[in-house]
Amino acid sequence: MIHSLKACWRLSRAVAHAASGWWTIRFTFPKLSQLERNARVQAWSRRMLELMGITLVVQGTPPPKGPVLLICNHLSWLDITTIHAARHVRFVSKSDVKGWPLIGTLSNGSGTLYIERERRRDALRVVHRMTDALRNGDLIGVFPEGTTSDGHGLLPFHANLLQASISSGAPVLPAALRFADAATGETSQAPRYIDDDNLVVSLWNTLRAPPLLAIVRFGEPQDPEGRDRRAWAQSLHEDVQQLRRETH
Repeated sequence: MIHSLKACWRLSRAVAHAASGWWTIRFTFPKLSQLERNARVQAWSRRMLELMGITLVVQGTPPPKGPVLLICNHLSWLDITTIHAARHVRFVSKSDVKGWPLIGTLSNGSGTLYIERERRRDALRVVHRMTDALRNGDLIGVFPEGTTSDGHGLLPFHANLLQASISSGAPVLPAALRFADAATGETSQAPRYIDDDNLVVSLWNTLRAPPLLAIVRFGEPQDPEGRDRRAWAQSLHEDVQQLRRETH
């Protein structure tokens, strides 16, 4: 009962915070520079984690500026908010998100690039947009697994989006993400969202959980010169695996 009451309290505050973010994007963002918008997104994300009972832990050094292509393992609907709290980046996300009530506005406001996964050729269009954005000095984030995993291992990495790094000359920065029980340090499955998991149930489990840590570990940037994207994807897979182990 106590856990449910605490979850309801966290949920009400999180919903209010999401609504304030929507208002800011609709009415304040048009008056702000891009750097000011990025700072607002990062501050909003940090506060959202706090309201949900989650403490951010940043290991390694976030990229101070672009151009950088950030790649990370994918665990949950909470991943983007967590990484934004550590360092604002423009994520590549499935196109469905931009039509979601409230979430779509928040996603658009954070500068998301959208990909239609059902259309194989759409990856080429997105790679061109990513390449242009990187050439303009942006920080771009992708989840090369393409979908969420259970956190015990990594799914194979798709290599297509790495072409944006090779074409633009921007370095790739591997990173790893893990959610853990704050008291024990053990990996928490509360925010998991894979296969047939229900988003509402996953959100409720996260809100009912004891205090959590959201651990983001950044690796070292890697130069794209002379890279074969498929071989590089395999190498980066091993790098992210190692970073994930180091979060323990």
